[in-house]
Order: sequence, then C-alpha cells, then structure tokens
Amino acid sequence: MRVLLWIQILLLQSYPGTCGSGVRFTRNPSNLTVTQGNLARLGCAIEGLSEPEIIWMKDGEKLYSTDQMYITLGDHHWETYHSVKSVQQQDAGQYWCEVEFHGLTFSSEPAWITVEGVPHFTQEPHDVSTFPGIPFNLTCAAIGPPDPVEVLWWLGGIQEGDPAPSPSVLHVAGVNSSVKFYCEAKNARGISVSRTGTVYIKSLPSAPVGVQVLWIVENNVTLTWKPGFTGHSDLSVCTIQVSKRSGKKVEVPDQKVVVPPHLQVLTSLNSFSNYSCRVSCSNEVGPSPFSPWIHFQTPEAVPSAAPRNLTFDLTEQRLSLRWAELDEEELHGKLLAYKVQWTLGGEGQEALLFKENVAHLSGGGRFFNSTFQVSACNVVGCGPWSPPVLVMPASVQARGQRSHLWVGVLLGLLVATIVGLLLTLLVKRHGKETQFGSVFKSPGAESSVSFTAARSFNRHCPDPPESSLDSLGINDDLKTKLQDVLIPERLLTLGHMLGKGEFGSVREAYLKMEDASVQKVAVKVLKSDITSSGDIEQCLKEAAYMKDFHHPNVIQLIGISLHRRPGQRLPIPMVILPFMKHGDLHTFLLLSRLGDEPFELSLQTLIQFMLDIARGMEYLSSKSIIHRDLAARNCMLNENMTVCVADFGLSKKIYSGDYYRQGSVSKLPVKWIALESLADNVYTTQSDVWAFGVTMWEITARGQTPYPGVENSEIYEYLIKGERLKQPPDCRDDIYEIMHSCWSPVPKCRPSFLHLISQLEALLASLSPSPLKEPLLYVNLEGEEGEQGGDGLEGLSGAAGPEEPTWGIPWQCGAAADQDRDWLMAPSGVALAIGGDYRYIIGPCGTSEEEEEAVQERDVMFRDEEEDVVINV
Repeated sequence: MRVLLWIQILLLQSYPGTCGSGVRFTRNPSNLTVTQGNLARLGCAIEGLSEPEIIWMKDGEKLYSTDQMYITLGDHHWETYHSVKSVQQQDAGQYWCEVEFHGLTFSSEPAWITVEGVPHFTQEPHDVSTFPGIPFNLTCAAIGPPDPVEVLWWLGGIQEGDPAPSPSVLHVAGVNSSVKFYCEAKNARGISVSRTGTVYIKSLPSAPVGVQVLWIVENNVTLTWKPGFTGHSDLSVCTIQVSKRSGKKVEVPDQKVVVPPHLQVLTSLNSFSNYSCRVSCSNEVGPSPFSPWIHFQTPEAVPSAAPRNLTFDLTEQRLSLRWAELDEEELHGKLLAYKVQWTLGGEGQEALLFKENVAHLSGGGRFFNSTFQVSACNVVGCGPWSPPVLVMPASVQARGQRSHLWVGVLLGLLVATIVGLLLTLLVKRHGKETQFGSVFKSPGAESSVSFTAARSFNRHCPDPPESSLDSLGINDDLKTKLQDVLIPERLLTLGHMLGKGEFGSVREAYLKMEDASVQKVAVKVLKSDITSSGDIEQCLKEAAYMKDFHHPNVIQLIGISLHRRPGQRLPIPMVILPFMKHGDLHTFLLLSRLGDEPFELSLQTLIQFMLDIARGMEYLSSKSIIHRDLAARNCMLNENMTVCVADFGLSKKIYSGDYYRQGSVSKLPVKWIALESLADNVYTTQSDVWAFGVTMWEITARGQTPYPGVENSEIYEYLIKGERLKQPPDCRDDIYEIMHSCWSPVPKCRPSFLHLISQLEALLASLSPSPLKEPLLYVNLEGEEGEQGGDGLEGLSGAAGPEEPTWGIPWQCGAAADQDRDWLMAPSGVALAIGGDYRYIIGPCGTSEEEEEAVQERDVMFRDEEEDVVINV
C-alpha cells in the first residue's frame, strides 16, 4: 500500500508548477467589501487532482453548502465558488478553501469579506436598580463599517444631549420613579436602535411564598421557602419566627438565615409538640412582611422524667399503687401505658403494664417486702424509673418510724418478728389456692400467669379416673388414629371463654408440657348438653383430619383431651389448637373498615392473604381433602400475620350465619357454595375453588357480605341466570378476572389451586415494593369483651369482637373471665415498642356481667345479619 502511494505522488510531481506534490491553487479568493443586503462571491481554483472535493472555510469553521458547483478548466484542473445572496453582518469574516489528498491538507490564501451597513451593537444598555435621586451611568457601544458611528440617548421618551462617538456613557443625575431608556447608533448607512432598558426604583420585598416543612428527623425540622417579589434588590437575609403552641404560648428566639439557599434546619425543638413558624426576608431597603403561619408537630420521644409520688396501700386482699401523672413536657408523646416492675427477695418479677396512674393487684399479702418502680411509656419507649418503694404493712412502717425509741432488747425482738412474718407470708403465698388451683409462675415465654387445676378431695370416694377413648363409643379406626394425640385432662387448665356457637365454644387455655413449661392454646369444647356418640365422633373426625396436616398455611392440631363429667356416661371431647393472636380474617377485614380505629390495608397485604389461602388449599387438595366451608371466617391470622386455613369437618355444623338448612341434616354456607353443590349436593376440589373466589371477593371488599341484597333462598336462581358477584370498588381488573374465573359454571374450566398460586405470585411480584406500615399503636382499655356467638373460631385469637380495641392492633382484645378479667393480652408490636416481652396489660378495674352482655349486643353489628332460610327437602 505504501509503495502505491509513493508511485502516485511521483506521477503527480511530473506536472509543472506543483507544490512539491503536484497539487497547487491557480486562483485564490479576493478581499471583498460589500454593502449589507447585496451579493458576495468568492472563487477558488486548484490543479493536480482528478476529482477534488474543495471545502470552504470561514473563521476556522467548515461551511456546508448544498448548491456548490465545480467548473472544469482542463485535465486535473477545477474551479468552484462560494456565494452569499444577501450579505449580513454575521457573514463578515475570513474565508479560504481546502483540499485533502492522502491525509494531506492543502489550503488557499485567505480573503476577507467586509460588510458595510447600519451600526452593529457590541454593548447594549442593561436594566438598572437604584434608590430615588441617586446618580448612575448608562453605557452603549456600536461599530461599523462604515465608520464613524455616533450614539444618541433617549430617556423616558426624551432625547438626552447630542450625538456622541461610540462608545458612549450617559450620566443620569437620578430619577424618582421607574423609567424606560434606549440608545440609537448612526453611521453613513443608517440608524440602529438598541433594546429598551428600565430603571427600577428599589423597594421593600414581598413576603416569602411556599413555606413548608421539607422533612422532620427526630427534633430537627428542615424548613424551606421561595422568595416573593425581591423589590429589584437581592435578598441578603431571612428571619424565621417560631412559636410553640401549647397551653401557654411560648415564643422561640428569632433565627437569622443568610440566603440563598432558602432553607434552614430548626434544632432543639421539644418532642411531640405543636409549633408554628413564619418567614420574612430582607434586601438593602428593609424587611418584607411575614409569610402566613404554618403549623407542624414534632415526633414523639422517650419520656424524659419518671412518675413522681409513688405510694401504696396494702391490705391482705389487695395492693393499690398510685403515682402522679407526667406533664406533657415530660411525656414527649401520647401515653400508652405505665410499666411497673417489682422485685421480691432480690429477684426481678414479670413487669406489668397499666393504662392509668393507678394499679390494683389482688392478693396483697404476696407483695409484702417487695420493691416497686414505675416508668411512663409511649410508642417510642419507656422513660426513667421512679425511685424504688418498699411495700410493707402500715403497722410495720409505723414501728419503723418509731424504731429510734426502741433500742437494745426490743431491737432484736423487732427483727425476729419481721423475719417470722415474712416467712409466714411466703409460705402462705406458695400454698394459697385460687378457684382454679395453686398459682405458679410459668418458666415459658408465652404466659406470665397460669394455673394448676385445683382438685377437690373426698375422704370416702377415690379420684375419678382419667377418661379414655374407649369410653366414647367411636369406631376403632378413629380411636387408633387419635390415641397418640390424646392429652390427659390434668395437663390442661381452661381459662376464659373466647367465643361460642351452636355446637360448642372456644376457650383460652394453658397446656403444661413435658418439660414443665406452659403453652397458651385455644380449646374447642363440645357443648355439655350433647350426649350423642355421633356428634362426638363428628367432632373428633375433624381432629383426625388435622393430625396429619403439616403446612405453614394450614392450622395444626396440638392434641385432644376428654373432660370427665360427673353423672354422665360420655366425656366431652376437647380439640386443642394453637392460639392465633390476630383472630379470624373476616373480623380482621371488618375492623379495617368499621372498627373504632379503621386502618389501611395495602394491596400487597391483601394479595398475600389470598396467596396464603391458595397455598393452604393446594396442600389440602394434594391430601385429597375437600374443605367444603372455605371462607374468610374460617381463615386465621397467626402472630406473623400469615393466614392459616382452619375449621375442617365440624365447621358446617357450628356456624349460624350465612347458612340455610338443607333438609334436617345440616346447614350450608349458601353464598360460598358452588353452583353444582347447590344443585346436586356434590363437593369437589373445584367447588373449593369456587369458595376461594368468594373469599378473594371478601378480602378485596374488606369483609363485606357476598351478594349484598340477595337472600340466601334466592342464591341458586341468581347464579343459574349467569349472575355473579360484582367487582368491588377499588378492585383491580386483573384481580377480579382471577376471582371471576373461579365461578365458571363448568367445574373443569375453573383454575386449579396451583394455577391460582402462580397467578397471585406473578401479580404480587409485579407490584412495586412498599414498606409495610404497622398501624399506630394505641390503648383503649375501657372495658372487656363478652362471649361471642358464631362458631367460636374468633377465640383462636383472643379477639372476641371489634368493639374493644387494645394495643397496636384493635382486633386483639379478649373477653376476660371473672377471676382475671383485668388481664389483657398485649401483642408483640407493643412489647417491642416498650422494650421487652411483657405479656399483660392490667386495667384499673374488672368488667361487670352487665357490661359483658352489652359487648355481646354490640358484636352483632359485625356479623352477617342474614337469617337462615329453612328449606325442607
């Protein structure tokens, strides 16, 4: 390649008059002086190239032309022109042409185009801001050609002085109001007029706008604003006024801020306090008016002081503690509870939580010689502890106060008396029995108080023997299957009732484990007036089903126990299940809309509920189990807010709402039953899919009753006409399409649970992730809940109704028994906020039977109000 290049260069050098390489310009562009608006034309010729590409340059930049033409002057000799049809000032400059050949650039001699015309401004007047009567200068400059150029000034429409050579400076003695000005530039070709400028009189700025709190971090508030009209003068400083809105208005010292930026961080503010602020900005004239007040509240913080004046009143029956409430300035938030900790014999006891500044503890003697402290707690945490107070009887205190009068011999006697009294009380405390039995402290983490069942002894009659499965009269296969999950009744201590229904109830209970720990459980108890072996066998069949279930979305059986009844041949079966802290899904959804404190449920949360149920049902279908009663009421929420499918077999008997009686055999959940099941009483996995679609509708409708306005007796006719559940408000189309596919009249056309799982997983993955926001923690322990109707499944959560919200999540309030109705379960969210796993909240007093009945009446509003329609077959 290099050889060929040298050969071509040698050939080119054979031409005479070349520039060493055979390429030379035979014509160069000439200088031109053109009147503005006329034609200008530059020419260039080159010799030594067969087909050259000649490029025109202007002031070092390449000129692009679409109409450039080449003229042949001979072999390897070419000429071209660059034309400007109407020359303007921007066309003036230096021009030349270039040719490239084998990486080498050949350039012609340069030429100039000079444009003659009206003057061209190089400096036009700028706006001026000034004080009234203050002198200032204005400058204007313009150039030709042709020269010379003269400048004439106009101020407020009046000519100022005579024309002067450019550049020109006009001295103005001062003005008292805003005025317009411009300059004229004149030469032999004509006159040019500059832009019009304005002389502004400086004034006070206007108030800032857009004042807002940008963000709040702890007690530091970032404030931002935008300047208003500046008064034709730069703003230099802004003043921020802050006022604390409380019982008495407190003014905070003004803060000066250099601007820009128009932003300031307000520090050292009090927690959980209401503040107002406004902003004023200043220029060299003075300050602006203040902006309107804006209001904000600082977040809560841990209380800064301990409750004062902790006192007690001790009797044999009760210990009463009282202390002074904290001021708002000390609480730094909304009071959630007071935490009381106490020690006995140097050993720390379980901390207790109270919603008011008073506590009544039964069994006063057991607190003798104990030390108590109290601290205030809000959603952030608990404050410092109060000084410890030693609990002693008043007589002992009085003797302590007069102890300086008794010395010598009586001192030893006093010490011996106190020690003897302490030992006696400790013995009584350990031996004392309640109506449930002896009180003992649970070593487990789940409960703070449990009971060992009390036994009544008869001198003449032996203790009744433990009941066995043989005494039930059930078939051998069922007996064999349940034998290894049978739990002796003596290990089970029943607590207060959580819910009851037509065929049984659910009670809170404590189960003593093999390692002596105690586990809190829920127990389904068949009604005591049921004496039929068939009813008992039907109850135990549900337990037999559940025995083999091992899935995170299906409730598991802990065991069964048999309650021996005096004078009855058959014992009462009890099914022992896990204690579900957050209740059934239907009550949960209702409370999100209708509770005293409604709360938002994100779309991700609702879809996760559906996905949990679908996974549980897919597991059951893989075990060849047909649920037959899938609904939101039969789905439970555990402590991790995971949904577990529950209530197998017995559920079709124990519910009283949303059923009609088919013949005299059973009650059916009409609004959840598939079309073919209503017509032919046939149940399959596909009919469970139909019920799953209705459950999806319940979730998206936040617990509404399906088919509103349609009676149970009309459901079959409604469905056979092709009608289906309508799309709930705010329900996405893709979610409604999934649930609608579950209601195909042809069972085989409905999706399988595996397909539903894949659809819901894809839907959940498509949603943008958002942080789960737990509901605001709050306390409202005005009263307790009574027993509920229905099937009692709500009892698995301790949530007997929606009317009595408690800590953190309002559906966790449980009905209390007479003996411990002032003890309420606290959810884990509050325990974390307060700083520890404290299992109980104690109210100041118990709940009367009349109040419990009132709670039962209020619970009716949260249940389906449709009556059963009896159809005789």
